[in-house]
Amino acid sequence: MSDIQLLTEISSLPANLRQEVFDFVAFLKHKKQQKTTVKKRQFGYAKGYFEMTDDFDKPIIIGTLSTE
Repeated sequence: MSDIQLLTEISSLPANLRQEVFDFVAFLKHKKQQKTTVKKRQFGYAKGYFEMTDDFDKPIIIGTLSTE
């Protein structure tokens, strides 16, 4: 859709719907600004918050379940 077609369609709307289009465009601009201001996470930020056991890399052996 070209800019002229879009402008023609918006111009043909009643005033209250044009206001909704305006509000939606403002929302989209705000949404885009929020995405660009997200900071990248630092490597090692969670260091010290949890510990892994020494046998973390060992395979897990799943035995048979008893129904007794």
